[in-house]
Amino acid sequence: MIFGGLCLAAMTAPAQAGELFGGVYIHDIKSPLSRSNIEDGADVQLGWRGDQIGSTPLQPYVFGALNTAGATSYAAVGIAAKFGKRFYVRPGVGIAIHNGSTENFQDPSNDKIDFGSRILFEPELGIGAEVSNRVSIEASWVHMSHAQLFGRQNPGIDNVGMRLNFKL
Repeated sequence: MIFGGLCLAAMTAPAQAGELFGGVYIHDIKSPLSRSNIEDGADVQLGWRGDQIGSTPLQPYVFGALNTAGATSYAAVGIAAKFGKRFYVRPGVGIAIHNGSTENFQDPSNDKIDFGSRILFEPELGIGAEVSNRVSIEASWVHMSHAQLFGRQNPGIDNVGMRLNFKL
C-alpha cells in the first residue's frame, strides 16, 4: 500500500525530463552485508531518475529489476544524490517491494531468500562517468533488507552491476 501510494504520487507529480537507465546485475552476491548468496541468475534493471530537486543534488528515482532465473524480482522508489560532474558518486536510499519469500526463517530446502518482510529498505551506491552530455555509465551496488525491524532474521541481498543512463 505504501509502495502503491508512492508510485501514484510519482506519476501525478509535474513532468520532469530526468533520465532513463537500464543495466544488468549479478543477483545475490556474497557480501559482509548479507547472509544469503543462495539465489541464482542476473537482474535486468530498468528505471527513471528525475531532474535535481531545486538547487540540491537530490533526484527521485523508480526502477524495477526482473530476475532471469525466476528468483526474487523487485521494484524500488527512492531518492539519490549525484556528487561530481564528469566522474561522480551517486548514493541513494529507497524502499523496495519484492516477489520473494516473506517467511521469517531460512528453510534449507528453499532455494529462495526468506526476507521476513514484503517491504525492504533499498540503499544503493553508484560510481560513474559521463560518456557524453546525454550518456553516462556507472557501476552500482543495490542492497535490500529490513534492518531487523520486522524480525530477528534479516538475510538481506546484494546485487552489483553496470547501468547505462540516458538524459531525456
